[in-house]
Amino acid sequence: MNFKCFSAAGLVPKALAAIVLVASGSVWAQSITMASTTSTEQSGLFGHLMPEFKKASGLDVKVVALGTGQALDMGRRGDADVLFVHDQAAEEKFVAEGWGVKRYPVMYNDFVLVGPKDDPLGAKGQDIVAALRKLAAANGNFVSRGDKSGTHAAELRYWKLAGAEAAKGSGYKECGCGMGPALNIAASSGAYVLADRGTWLNFKNRADLAILVEGDTKLFNQYGVMVVNPAKHPHVKVQDAQKFVDWVVSPAGQQVIANYKIGGEQLFFPNAAK
Repeated sequence: MNFKCFSAAGLVPKALAAIVLVASGSVWAQSITMASTTSTEQSGLFGHLMPEFKKASGLDVKVVALGTGQALDMGRRGDADVLFVHDQAAEEKFVAEGWGVKRYPVMYNDFVLVGPKDDPLGAKGQDIVAALRKLAAANGNFVSRGDKSGTHAAELRYWKLAGAEAAKGSGYKECGCGMGPALNIAASSGAYVLADRGTWLNFKNRADLAILVEGDTKLFNQYGVMVVNPAKHPHVKVQDAQKFVDWVVSPAGQQVIANYKIGGEQLFFPNAAK
């Protein structure tokens, strides 16, 4: 009995020391949590970007990949320190409501409409609105992410512009999934799908899919980064989160983004300076 009491007592100083260590920030300062989009993760960008940030800062970044809407909700709950997303209107609202400190533009690429190479519905071209009108009129098979992501928000804007917001056709299906799974569904079913170019370039299971619509200025896809406001959530690691923001918009971080290529093709184009 005495031995057991002595062992338990011996654990107390160690436990207290661990609590003090964490409370002092010695452990917390080693990593931050980032809520981001599935497109940045599934494109392979973060596998290229984060090791370079760790070299520069010594900090690890735990990435939680969600749709942009879910990532913003994660920030509102205080479950992330920094957000890296791509729905500018929603991001600006997030900051205006006091959930984020400041929004910084980081990089851009574009959305593309992907579908069967033989394009049975004649969607191919440079006009996303005209393409969606054709799909709606023909009840064409279309896979929507349906997950409140930045890509989903953009898709809904295009349907609205096409005058088909409430009449997308019987072939329209929502998967409630990330970009990679949505592309897999389209590949296996011969459906059309709106994708970000980065994930498409890194996507291996293309089957009979090809890019059918690109080059429309409406397909521009801007990414932004924000630190979650510590006034809302005091536990946010604001100093370390700001280190990431400062680095990713710096010439060094921007160059790392520009250097990420697949098959010689650049996936994202830095524009923090603009």
